[in-house]
Parts: sequence; C-alpha cells; structure tokens
Amino acid sequence: MPSLFLDTERMANLNSGLGQLCLHLGRELVRQKPADWDITFLVKRHQVGTFGPIANYRVATRWGRVWRWWKYDVWHCPYQDTRFYPTRATKFVYTILDFNYLSLPQYSEQRKDRRKQHYQSMASKAQVITTISEYVAKDVPQRLNVAPTTPIRTIYCGVDIPDDRQMAEPAVKPSGPFLFFIGMLQSYKNVHTMLPILAANPNLWLVLAGPDKPEYSQQIWEQARELGVADRLMMPGAIDESTKWWFYANCEAFVFPSLMEGFGIPVVEAMAFGKPVFSSSLTSLPEVGGTEAFYFPSFEAAAVVDTYQKGMETYRNDPAMPERLKGQSAKFRWEIAAATYWQLYQDLLREK
Repeated sequence: MPSLFLDTERMANLNSGLGQLCLHLGRELVRQKPADWDITFLVKRHQVGTFGPIANYRVATRWGRVWRWWKYDVWHCPYQDTRFYPTRATKFVYTILDFNYLSLPQYSEQRKDRRKQHYQSMASKAQVITTISEYVAKDVPQRLNVAPTTPIRTIYCGVDIPDDRQMAEPAVKPSGPFLFFIGMLQSYKNVHTMLPILAANPNLWLVLAGPDKPEYSQQIWEQARELGVADRLMMPGAIDESTKWWFYANCEAFVFPSLMEGFGIPVVEAMAFGKPVFSSSLTSLPEVGGTEAFYFPSFEAAAVVDTYQKGMETYRNDPAMPERLKGQSAKFRWEIAAATYWQLYQDLLREK
C-alpha cells in the first residue's frame, strides 16, 4: 500500500497563515484520500487525531530531524522552512511559499545566507518543487540552483469560507464603517500607507489585525497621530478565525498594500465575501486579485486616496461586482489543490 507523509508540524499555531494552510490542505487530502493509500501527518503531541482516525500520526519533537525508520513512498513538506527531511529512498515534494525572509532588512546577511543554504539543500533533495504562485515559480530558479530534471509546478492555495455560525463579533470593534487588513505587521506589509485614506474620510476606521513587530507598530501609531486619525485606528493583535471572519463580513473594504507576497490568501478571503479589495500590484498579488481588485499605482498619499475613492465609487455603482469578486475567489479552493497534489503523488510513484 503506497504511503504519504505530510509535514504539518507548523500547524501548532493555528492563528497563523501557515498553520491554516497545513490544517486545510491536510483535511482535504484526507477527504480525497484514495482507498489504497496510507497517509501520516507530523504534528505536535496535542494535535494527534486532528485529521481523524483514517490518518496516522508522528509526533514532532525537538530531538529528531531525520529518523531512518521513517520510510514513506512520498514525503511532502508544504512550506520551505521545515526542520525535518526524508531519507534518500523517499520521493520528496518540496513546496516553496516565498523568499520574503531573504529580503527583510532586520536579518543579517549571515542569517539570510544560512536560510538560503537550507532552501538549496531541500530543493536539491526534491523530485518536484511546487510553489503557490507563478511569481514564486519564476523566482525559484533565480534564487536557487535547480536541476533541469526537477520540475517546478504551481499549485495555488485554497480558502474555506465559513457560515455565519463560525463568526464571532469582537468585544471591541469600530464605531463606524471600517477598512480591514490582516497579516503579520512588518514593514513590508506597508499598511502605514493606508492612513491618508482615514484623513480624507473622517467617518472611516482602519483595523490592522495580526501579530506585530513593535518598531513598525510604533511607526504606524506615530504617523496616525501626525495625521490626526489615531482615534480611528485599531490594532487588536492576533485574532482567532471566528473573529477574522466577522471582520471580513462587516468591513467596508479590504486593503492589502503588501510589497512582497508569495500568494496573498487574505485577498482571496475578502473577495469570497464580495468585498472590494485595494491591493499592491507587486509580486504575486495580480495573479490572485485578477481584474476585479483595485491596484494602487503608487503609495504616495494622493494616489492612495484617489484609488480608494474611485474604486469605491465603481464598486457602489456596479451591483454585479460582488458576485464577480466571489467568482474570482472561487478559483482558489482546497479541493482543487488537494486533487492536484494527489495526482502529483501518484504520478511520482509511477516514475522509475
């Protein structure tokens, strides 16, 4: 019986994008599992059983990286920063989400070099490299030495949209219409450039959700005070899934001015609610937003405000736009991703 091993150790933090990726991809792989395959997940001890009794589990510990008796036909790591790796006899699928770490100014060149060496080591072991966007697929051979015989395939992430029962209204929320952003608050997320929209719209709030880097959050607050909009800025920190869905469902629009993204799951999530999306036009984001997102031509204050004002006018005057946004979001589903991966796993086993 063929066996698949999936490294979902990062699922330990379910409030992170990576944790959600591991969870939802794992669930869908189990749902679509061929009857003649075994599937085993690498998890933290408290998450044994997450994918039900049909799956097997290995407990991730800090003592082990490779166990020679962990022998599987196919080993898939769905993110590039894994601490575990397979034996030589295993067909290895290595997923690269992005190379953002290598561009972040807060890390030394030595740390970046070590991280890049790790990526290279894993890529050299892989029979197939997968990415979550065409942008990253094109970036891989620019960053790493990839053998001509190693294919690079794009398999998009998915989004699972909950029903109303899975939404929880936060205890503290804006007292008026609001823009919403969710993600790690680091400088490359570029969210401080959205503050001029508040200055131009005195009834509007901005909610920036997600764990923050203190130096960047301090910069945001200082700029908000300078513009006189600090009383309409909310930064609730990391929020759980049910609260996140409430903010999507109730926001006026979603803003995502990020300068570096391997995919941009929040854009797909916002579109699933038919919400207008105002996005950066950089890296992978045009792939995700398609023709339905509004893109900032620059992040000068006047351009940001003008793009927002004109975009909202277009949205309000086009009653069919919410459904088109939902249609764009529907292109990215975990059932599509899982079906594509199962085909890949089976193709690998058929290869000599």
